[in-house]
Amino acid sequence: MTADTMGLTFLAFCLPFLGALAAPALTRLLGHHAAWPLALVPLAVFLHFLGFNAEIARGEIVTGGYAWVPSYNVSFSWLIDGLSLAFLLLISGIGALIVLYAGGYLKGHPHQGRFFSFILMFMGSMLGVVASDSFLMLFVFWEMTSITSFLLIGFDHAREASRRAALQALIVTGGGGLFLLAGLLLLWDVTGVTQFSLLMSFGPELRASPFYLAILFLVLGGAFTKSAQFPFHFWLPNAMEAPTPVSAYLHSATMVKAGVYLLMRLNPVMGETPAWETVLPAVGGLTLLVGAVLAIRQTDLKLMLAYTTVASLGLLVMLTGFGSEHAIAAAALYLVAHSLFKGALFMVAGLIDHETGTRDITKLGGLRRAMPVTFLAALLAALSMGGLPPFFGFLAKEEVYAALSGGSLRQIAFTAAAIIGNGLMFAVAFAVALKPFLGAPVQTPKHAHEGPALLWIGPMLLAVKGLVIGLFSAVTHALLTSPLASAISGAPQTVTISALPHLSLAFGLSLLTVAFGLGVFLMLDRAREAANRLVEDIGWGPDRGFDQAMTGLVRAAAAISRLLQPGRMEIYMTATFAVIALALLVPPVVYGEWPRLPVWPAGMPFHELAVMLLAALGIGAVLTAGNRLTAIVALGIQGLCVALLFLLFGAPDLAFTQFMIETLSVVILALVMTRLKLTPRDHRPLREKIPDAVIAIACGVGFALYLLRVTQGRFDTALTDFFNLYSKTIAHGANVVNVIIVDFRGTDTLGEIAVVMVTGLAILSIIRIRKGRAGA
Repeated sequence: MTADTMGLTFLAFCLPFLGALAAPALTRLLGHHAAWPLALVPLAVFLHFLGFNAEIARGEIVTGGYAWVPSYNVSFSWLIDGLSLAFLLLISGIGALIVLYAGGYLKGHPHQGRFFSFILMFMGSMLGVVASDSFLMLFVFWEMTSITSFLLIGFDHAREASRRAALQALIVTGGGGLFLLAGLLLLWDVTGVTQFSLLMSFGPELRASPFYLAILFLVLGGAFTKSAQFPFHFWLPNAMEAPTPVSAYLHSATMVKAGVYLLMRLNPVMGETPAWETVLPAVGGLTLLVGAVLAIRQTDLKLMLAYTTVASLGLLVMLTGFGSEHAIAAAALYLVAHSLFKGALFMVAGLIDHETGTRDITKLGGLRRAMPVTFLAALLAALSMGGLPPFFGFLAKEEVYAALSGGSLRQIAFTAAAIIGNGLMFAVAFAVALKPFLGAPVQTPKHAHEGPALLWIGPMLLAVKGLVIGLFSAVTHALLTSPLASAISGAPQTVTISALPHLSLAFGLSLLTVAFGLGVFLMLDRAREAANRLVEDIGWGPDRGFDQAMTGLVRAAAAISRLLQPGRMEIYMTATFAVIALALLVPPVVYGEWPRLPVWPAGMPFHELAVMLLAALGIGAVLTAGNRLTAIVALGIQGLCVALLFLLFGAPDLAFTQFMIETLSVVILALVMTRLKLTPRDHRPLREKIPDAVIAIACGVGFALYLLRVTQGRFDTALTDFFNLYSKTIAHGANVVNVIIVDFRGTDTLGEIAVVMVTGLAILSIIRIRKGRAGA
């Protein structure tokens, strides 16, 4: 990659964020027409990455970037191969249409500029996820998608349902991100590399590592939560509280496919193991069935499509882990097909809601004449979702059955799951595309009419695209799906399936799926009732479990807070000193690190003995003091005795410091006791004094034993020699102690000064509060 190309690529990743900065100002200036210039941002990104298509089609890989933290081998680097290029084109191409759609959908909204900013930030984050070569860069962008999606889902923050959905999505996907971070760090530790382009050569070593299962389940924690796999699927339908442009974008080509992207990226190095080929198909297959069944029971157009997205994500995960070339090709085809038809159908649902005032399928009908363009877009997208020729969805479905069909019990089970899931999705697709438009006209809350061009241009282009790439499948495979499948499998792979039906077992299974889906569609009301009864019989579900978990977490936090923060100072002090005593006494007991018994020094000078005697008398005065003020003054005797010992042993600077600190402490405590007018004497009964006495004695004994053990150890002169050697040459000071405090430990000293200052301010505040209450 040349320097110019590298610079342009870096600019392409930055463009959405720059557009996000400009969006509010442009919207204030142009109103909803700001969608047109803002759509040029993702369009420019799309055209830039489209320029890599020829290189990627030849099997080349494009890498580049800049050193970020070279000492830790961390870089801001990108990897563009068939997998990342497909996602880059889908994210930017569909993103341009979404920006236009949002211009019409949110026309007149007071916060439309903010919405444009959020959607462009999300777009930039998602581009970073799929193009990241660096582990750390992937994680940073991964979490940015969680944060920006939180802003988008909760855009209508005045409604409680929007706030709940946004928080739920953030907790589930953000929590999964922590699992992913742990998995990436473990990958780094096992392989010693921090880039995916280098990781691809470590497949055998990684699969043989004793940490493989730990890495696998940590990575799956991130991928399954992001891509809404059962039982983490519930956040995705709830996210339909967001405006429809968000639903169409996040849940067709971007956020929900981030987990699928991660699994596809790691398939060459972590695939082909029993764990991979068991967990992924099992979870994916279960998610497919759960999503399809829950889709049938809905009457809200967006919820119907949301649950089919859950089912489609399950199908993609199942195919990624199935472990065959046909399965990888099927995953590549379905990934592209789903992005196109689901984006179109979501926008159709939003358009219907925008122009009629309702999304309830039971309250819609006869719209084909009032909304003919919307009807055509819906029908074309449904034909692709239903897997009918010559649409691209047909190619995907044929390849799915070619991959799954076989004689083994495993193949039969997953083929059955695919038939049921695809059949139910077929019924939902045509329910969305036909039910609102056919039949007699129904009175709707708003007078139904065709939406403006900004609203229908997106779904129409995506729906037609699904037809065009199906008709010209050879070109599509050469430029898009073959490089995509090759990157997923880690080896060159050519996709050859065409849009022409051909007699085979896969085609027979497709016919069976269509027949099953058509039957469900014709009996949709009865199927909905059956699905409702099934869900009601089951009762509890993950969504309710999330609420219960959050409620339990809040209650547990409140209980712990009440236990640890009861608002009584004596409890805090008792707990603090009890922990100190345990920290000092438990290690010697466990590890046998007791000091030797001290020997009374022979020939101790009288003045040293007098100072020690004075300290002992001070202790007695504290214990027998008649009031707390006397005890405070007597307590100062201990500090003064310590200062005298410093002075006698040749440390006048330390003695001076000790004198100052002790005097200041006594004065402050005396002032506090006087101003707060606390009880002058401790009237507690003996049973309450004994525990405090035991803790105090334990702390004193613990510190004494600790100091004895330290002084009995071998004295290491390394620091002493260092300070003696460099105090003059580096700090230009003859007083070593002062140099240590001011220069070598300058930041620490500044922190100590800050602590004293904050303590003084806190004491002053307490006194003033007390004084104010007394005056009141």
